[in-house]
Amino acid sequence: MLKIALRSLRRRWMTQVGTFVAVALGVALMTVMGLGLAASAAMPAGADVVGLNSMLGTAGGVSSFVAAFVVASTFSYAVAGRRRELGLLRLAGSTPGQLRRLVLVEAAAVGLAGSAAGIVLGGAGAPLMARWTVAEGLAPAGYAIGDQAWPLHAAFWTGLLVALSGAYAASRRAGRVGPLEALREAVTDERPMTPGRWVAGGGLLLFAAVFVGWRLGSDPGELLKRKTYTWQPMLLISACGLLAPVLVRPVVRLLMWIPVRVTSYAGRLVRANASAGIRRTAAVAAPVLVMVALTGSLLGAASTLKEAKSVEARARTGADYVLTGGRLPDSAEMARIPGARALAVADTGLTVLEEGFVKVRTEASAVDPAALAEVSRLPVVAGSVAGLDDGGIIVTEEWWQHRVGEVVPLWLADGTAVRLRIVAVMRTGTGDNGAYVTPRNAPGAKVSRVEVKAPASAAGAVRETAARHGATALTAQEWLTATNPRTNRFTVLGYVMVLGIALAYTAIALANTLLMAAADRAGDLRLLRLAGATRSQVLTVMTAESLLAATVGALLGTAVAVVNLAGIRAALAALGVDSPMVVPWLPMGAVAGVCAALAALCTLLPSARALRSRSGRRRARAGEVPGVGAGLASG
Repeated sequence: MLKIALRSLRRRWMTQVGTFVAVALGVALMTVMGLGLAASAAMPAGADVVGLNSMLGTAGGVSSFVAAFVVASTFSYAVAGRRRELGLLRLAGSTPGQLRRLVLVEAAAVGLAGSAAGIVLGGAGAPLMARWTVAEGLAPAGYAIGDQAWPLHAAFWTGLLVALSGAYAASRRAGRVGPLEALREAVTDERPMTPGRWVAGGGLLLFAAVFVGWRLGSDPGELLKRKTYTWQPMLLISACGLLAPVLVRPVVRLLMWIPVRVTSYAGRLVRANASAGIRRTAAVAAPVLVMVALTGSLLGAASTLKEAKSVEARARTGADYVLTGGRLPDSAEMARIPGARALAVADTGLTVLEEGFVKVRTEASAVDPAALAEVSRLPVVAGSVAGLDDGGIIVTEEWWQHRVGEVVPLWLADGTAVRLRIVAVMRTGTGDNGAYVTPRNAPGAKVSRVEVKAPASAAGAVRETAARHGATALTAQEWLTATNPRTNRFTVLGYVMVLGIALAYTAIALANTLLMAAADRAGDLRLLRLAGATRSQVLTVMTAESLLAATVGALLGTAVAVVNLAGIRAALAALGVDSPMVVPWLPMGAVAGVCAALAALCTLLPSARALRSRSGRRRARAGEVPGVGAGLASG
């Protein structure tokens, strides 16, 4: 079997190069992220390091998932495309066990070589990544890749294990069928789903649904955390990948309903090819599914939460004007304006003792209780804002102690230990809404803004008073717009780190899969030409089929993203936040467009080359090539 495996590697070198590239780049990606995370974990603790650890941890998780998904899909497709060859070996007397060993030996050889190459590439790329993060301000100046060895071992063995797993799952199915059945099914995929795929795909889908339902009923805020909305799409993506043979066929029929009716033959031919080679269609759609789903889920979650925070801020703000900057006037001076009521807000910090022994730092606002009741619109679910006094505090439902009347032990900003009684409880909402105390419990706090509720006729007086003190008077809407959390440069760079590298790898994997598929479809090109199709017609059909597969992947990825965002929207509704679901259609469309362009290019070029090569060989045999004809004449 070893000799056969080596000969097979040499004969099917194009396919093996494709699987080698998938493994090498996947392991390189995991190596870069692993080395980066190990280097950041070894640095002294600090705010910059915490942010870097969080970003690299998220990027590492996303990258590892994408690499494992693509490598397993590539190996599974590579083995599935060899059913005729495996059927011939069964006819020659090979046992199912020998076939499995043959495939695993080949996968081990490619996996070992690809993992080793990936370690070398990742080791060279990690310092570049570290220098980039430092240059862009994402990491502290002392950040550099160290000599830790565990990321190399983790990436190497993970790449090899995933390669063997993907090959083993496909080889077991190939070994279970009889020789004649294998030959008969080599052209079409009549039963692409195995019991194992049904169980694994259905189980992941069921687990994702149960998890969301459980969290909605117990702790909806958990679904709004970055760790949760980062890994949750991976469950749905994996489930769609496993169930792809079932999902792809109806989507293909839907997309081709109109083309079949408006074309003479091309639409039916494209639909038939895509449906017959369902594994090939699913393998091409898989990278597109990953790219679109991750883009939509991660960017959409961040945008949806950003919009929810804006909706919350507008709902809480009952003022008509907000004064900031300069030497702010006090509430008494603003109250002298006819019809005006003012609320001075000073920012402070509290340290609360949770669960009896854990100290947690939280933000708070020091306000006048009477003004707070008149100007603000806090989302109170229990108690009353009017009950706030020097011995009381207003908290949110996310506090460990959040029942009206309970006494909370805490420390003020200057370290003074106090015990305050809960007088009101606010809805949690998107979280981090802070607490409210009186100025007496905020030593050293300075007023950061003055919220003013006044009729439109008092606008001139409000602005004149603000100008007299060098402050800026904004309408409530202007202030909300100015303070609304915007996507800054560092956030964009963080998304480049988390998504950009993984998407670039997935795009390469898509091109790789398409080139593998084109190399295995020489027979299809020959049959189309024998049937009378012109060269341009053949290229049109092949390109249309690839574009169809990419479109199927984009639609499935969009469905995954929308379902994931719907879970976040349901969590917000359960927390009392009535904000819309934000779907990033433009980024998702851009990713789908890039995939479509890659699909067309990576199908058109090798197909055109194969047709030219075959045409050249026919002319040579007919004596039409000048060099050959001259040689024959002289002979």
